[in-house]
Amino acid sequence: MTGATHAAPAAASGAAPSGPLAARAEILAFLVMAGLLAALPLTGLIYPYFLMQALCFAIFACAFNLLIGYVGLLSFGHAMFLGTGGYIAAHTAKVWGFPPELAILAGLAAAGAIGAVVGLLAIRRQGIYFAMTTLALSQMVYFVYLQAPFTHGEDGIQSVPQGRLFGLFDLSQQQTFYYVVLAVFLIAFLLIRRIVNSPFGDILKAIRENEPRAISLGYRTERYKLMAFVLSATLAGLAGSVKALVAQNASLTDVHWTMSGEVVLMCLVGGLGTIFGPVIGAVVIIAMQQYLAGFGQWVLVIQGVIFIACVLAFRRGIVGEIIAFAQWRSAEKR
Repeated sequence: MTGATHAAPAAASGAAPSGPLAARAEILAFLVMAGLLAALPLTGLIYPYFLMQALCFAIFACAFNLLIGYVGLLSFGHAMFLGTGGYIAAHTAKVWGFPPELAILAGLAAAGAIGAVVGLLAIRRQGIYFAMTTLALSQMVYFVYLQAPFTHGEDGIQSVPQGRLFGLFDLSQQQTFYYVVLAVFLIAFLLIRRIVNSPFGDILKAIRENEPRAISLGYRTERYKLMAFVLSATLAGLAGSVKALVAQNASLTDVHWTMSGEVVLMCLVGGLGTIFGPVIGAVVIIAMQQYLAGFGQWVLVIQGVIFIACVLAFRRGIVGEIIAFAQWRSAEKR
């Protein structure tokens, strides 16, 4: 592919190139985030289990953001990939005796396979039709898992063994497991960042901004959208696999359509189409669920009010507003 062709997607998308300054800011922000996450368990202020749950959902939100934020496809069925990864990882670890690394690989492979099938069926649709197709297929998967013997129905798969990663790291030790989950999250985050900033990512952004123009430039957009969908599904399966080992169970909650709604909420609160937005959004939503649990049924009402306030006050999401403010300040200085 020539240099002219490389530049085509960026031109089609209408987005300004990121430039070295933005790249350095991203790297600095990543190092600060990694340092904070590494240090938090040592302070004793936050339980490692809560942090592990938040990191699992951060992977899930980042995977979903890859699809909605950079391709412009809204899926209402991503819970099926999270739940599939969880069920397969839990089953292979408990029944087949897989070590954690193989159980996680089995979970993400199963999620990727289902993602390929769902993508082939849904990717030709656009807008609300794509969203409704993914929702319908997700509900089919939900009822399959409800009836399948290996999932144990509403009871789920309980007492999943955590095992020893690569035969070296005892995951029953909470602090050890936390740093393993942190490593998985950081690798997944860097992988998504690399995808977004690659020529493949530029084509995805071009499709998001103006698909007919991308087609006129010679790109087979359906093939690119399918690849992005499968990547997103696989990473969602990774989140589900790790989450099942962290919680030591896999249940229907992760396959239910409400979980697909929660991940949309995480991305909206944090900022669609931003690298760090889904991470912030996931932490905010999980923290709300954790610390507002004492309000019982009122939790959903409180979440709704906070969500409305965020949408009205931060239309671009938390990270999106921070980026917009930084750009405004930069323009003012010029």
